[in-house]
Amino acid sequence: MQWDRDWIGVRASVWLTFAVAALSVATGIINISTTTATGPLAAYVPPMVRQTAGFTGVLTGFLTLAGAFMLRKRYRAGWFLTVGMLPITAVQGLLQASNYSYPLVALSLLTLPVVALNRRTFHHELDLTTTQLAALGALVAAQVYGTVGTFALRDGFQGVNSLIDAFYYTLVTGSTVGYGDIYAQTQQARLFAMSAIMLSVASFAVALGVVLTPMIEARFSAALGRMTEQQLDTLENHVLVLGYGDLTEPILEELEAQTTFVVITEDETVTRRLTNHDVHVLTADPSDEEPLKNAGIDRARAVIAATNNDANDALSILTARELNPEIHIAVGVTQRENVSKLKRAGADTVISPAAIGGHLLVEAAMGRGDSEREASDLLGEE
Repeated sequence: MQWDRDWIGVRASVWLTFAVAALSVATGIINISTTTATGPLAAYVPPMVRQTAGFTGVLTGFLTLAGAFMLRKRYRAGWFLTVGMLPITAVQGLLQASNYSYPLVALSLLTLPVVALNRRTFHHELDLTTTQLAALGALVAAQVYGTVGTFALRDGFQGVNSLIDAFYYTLVTGSTVGYGDIYAQTQQARLFAMSAIMLSVASFAVALGVVLTPMIEARFSAALGRMTEQQLDTLENHVLVLGYGDLTEPILEELEAQTTFVVITEDETVTRRLTNHDVHVLTADPSDEEPLKNAGIDRARAVIAATNNDANDALSILTARELNPEIHIAVGVTQRENVSKLKRAGADTVISPAAIGGHLLVEAAMGRGDSEREASDLLGEE
């Protein structure tokens, strides 16, 4: 029940943020194209401010949309971005001073406490590799270099009178748009422009390749039930769950709250369902050596197998033990007579959930002890 309430809170946060983003873009476009304002604050807001708020409203709308997508993945960075953008969208709605913009103000103010109250739910860290951080840093540095240099040499450029003009020139040059309304007139300015072009275009290309390519690869890999090489390489001190069955679902719920884990299963239906819930999955036979190596069994802390099929579990843990003799292997056994066989296959711990449940039920029926409390203690419930 608590999980359901949290999920309702997350869905409300995500969909309200999506709605704010859409409204921000829509009202921004409307106010850009509208020359007169009809709202009650129109007389107090200068036309230049209203028009500027329209342009920036479209930009903040897209930033809020990015925050909504990050909230959907439960990223903490998305929570910070959204909480920061919602007051801005509300202020922009007021500055636009149009009757069309007041729903944006109301929705932004409504969404802010909803997102703030669900802060604990957005706990996933946004992990960027060193290469991605370096690429983003190079992009920012190139824009700073071009902007500052162009402004310092503004006497040698046609049409550069302010820092905004300098940044505009650097941005359109680096993105290879090049409108031609600003251009270098002196030899010194041309030499600087050539250096800015090389740095800006190169940084744009590298940033797009390094940042966007892994995201696209991750989407394709998730759809196909595969983890990317980057995700596999970063795994460390994790748990491998070999196979999937009726006993596996509660195991995953426990692991999700405690550590990183990877599920290896051949069932593509299970793979699609788990990837939709942001669970790391490899679609492969858990008794094969290659998928276990790819999943980093040499760096894993433990292996769990509980699929309701003791024979398949025995093959999986036999392979796991051969690949990593030191790893701890825990197995859930279906038939009690297979306990010794699984031990011989390489399991360190063999537990029979059915036997434990049967023992507690008999104890309860015979009136001995407090089986319900014992079961609650095992589940970590109060």
